Amino acid sequence: MAKCDACGTTILFGGKRMGDQRYCNDTCAGQGVLLNRVRQIPDGDVVAFANQVHSGNCPKCSGQGPVDVRDSYQVWSAILFTRWKSTPHILCRRCGVKAQAGDLAISAVAGWWGFPWGLLMTPVQVGRNIWSMAVAHNPNQPSDALLRQARLILAQRSLQDGRSQG
Repeated sequence: MAKCDACGTTILFGGKRMGDQRYCNDTCAGQGVLLNRVRQIPDGDVVAFANQVHSGNCPKCSGQGPVDVRDSYQVWSAILFTRWKSTPHILCRRCGVKAQAGDLAISAVAGWWGFPWGLLMTPVQVGRNIWSMAVAHNPNQPSDALLRQARLILAQRSLQDGRSQG
């Protein structure tokens, strides 16, 4: 059986082909285009852009960097429904800690109210926020997460530039 080249889902019927790639739906086909473009971005361009972001000002507060990827974690529950997510933010440390503290507070108040996942995921997400708030990135170089985000941003810009010219 075929697998989607973007999400890995097994394709039973249909799907969408683009060249030698196969996708389960139009959303994944769009992601596939981005993934193909990501592979084409030269490593030197990624490192240069990531260094520029890292040494620049924070996009939220305009304060001095270093700027890096700061993940925040949230869980929200209501009886039999629980939703949890991780959100990467490209921010300075101070703004990143504020985002993590906000998601920690939401999780601590609204995470517990679902069974069973709320009871299980709330301590996980709260702990992840506390850990992320306590651990500092290397201020002298971009993290691997920032390099990945830089590659995605450059690929998206490249696709947008191609659409606006075409």
